[in-house]
Amino acid sequence: MSDEANPFESLQEQIDDAAAHLDVREDVLERLKHPERILETNLTIELDDGSLETFKAFRSQFNGDRGPYKGGIRYHPGVSRDEVKALSGWMVYKTAIVDIPYGGGKGGIVIDPREYSDAEVERVTRSFATELRPIIGENKDIPAPDVNTGQREMNWIKDTYEKLENTTAPGVITGKALDSGGSAGRVEATGRSTMLTAREAFQYLGKDIEGASVAVQGYGNAGSVAARLIEEELDGRVVAVSDSSGAIYNEDGFDAAAAKDHKDETGSVTGFEGAEEELTNEELLTLDVDLLVPAALENAIDADIAEDVRADVVVEAANGPITPDADDILTESEVEVFPDILANAGGVTVSYFEWVQNRQRFYWTEERVNDELERVITEAFDALTDAYEENDLSNFRTAAYVVAIRRVVDAFQQGGSWP
Repeated sequence: MSDEANPFESLQEQIDDAAAHLDVREDVLERLKHPERILETNLTIELDDGSLETFKAFRSQFNGDRGPYKGGIRYHPGVSRDEVKALSGWMVYKTAIVDIPYGGGKGGIVIDPREYSDAEVERVTRSFATELRPIIGENKDIPAPDVNTGQREMNWIKDTYEKLENTTAPGVITGKALDSGGSAGRVEATGRSTMLTAREAFQYLGKDIEGASVAVQGYGNAGSVAARLIEEELDGRVVAVSDSSGAIYNEDGFDAAAAKDHKDETGSVTGFEGAEEELTNEELLTLDVDLLVPAALENAIDADIAEDVRADVVVEAANGPITPDADDILTESEVEVFPDILANAGGVTVSYFEWVQNRQRFYWTEERVNDELERVITEAFDALTDAYEENDLSNFRTAAYVVAIRRVVDAFQQGGSWP
């Protein structure tokens, strides 16, 4: 995996590639390539032993032309200003491709939460929530979970905000536990949209997904749910999965849910009894499979790895897992890539459903959530393929950005530039 590709520069290159097929003024385009504002702050907390430690944290609000800023908060030692800028930009175009009324934002803290106690993680989270308080809100900016965060952290942020504001505002954040105003179906949403995108992609390409071999790089929430749903609902054959410890492989396939249970019990997919052999993450990415699902962090597939990718179809569950140079190579190799801003948009879509339910104080069944998500993803897929065909484009990523940028530009131009 390359650490040389700057994710923010990758985002800007993707925007430029799509803009070449749109009638957009250069000055308007330049505005769409930079965040509107970034909060950068230092969080100092007391550790359990009484000592102090300071953590750098960010919140990028990229564009609000189509609605409140929306995007997750990740806890990871690799969090950086440019990464958060890129992720918030991808959120703008992700919400636009699925046509929900949000802009894009993203946040992160430079921390490995595994190295700290639950109490210390809570203090860091509440400290960040205090810093975020002036710039977030149900009509301003609505954070959500991301890498190494989940319902627990979202509940802490909601509680901190409500206590400081002396109010009740469940819609200030999404991805909460059900008893705190969360939505049914939210935990599985990203993996479900990945599965739906894979289903639509195989159908569009005239391929049969039943019995298709599937490799999933990254076996956290998104990757494991996608693998299980592809297996259970589409009859795909999961032959390889991986996490940071390595990859497991069985040519005949194995039980995706059982592999996740093993990871939950042991902390790793390696050692799973259903596997025939263990591989590296790079070896998994270059397996000869029908479907490859990169579901870890950005830049997983760089130009060197792309040269050896043998999958027929790639569906991106992670944000930015393929560098621009690798994208070019895969296009030339006729590997069909269906981009992250569509494939993993289930998370933000169901977050939108959660926000709507919070505002109405009326909650949906999981069946309704999943039905509405399927409608949104399939309609977005149709818009993507229409743009792909109408503009005679070389890949589906550019098609997705053509649709998304057009929607953001329309919203900006309809509102005008003031003051």
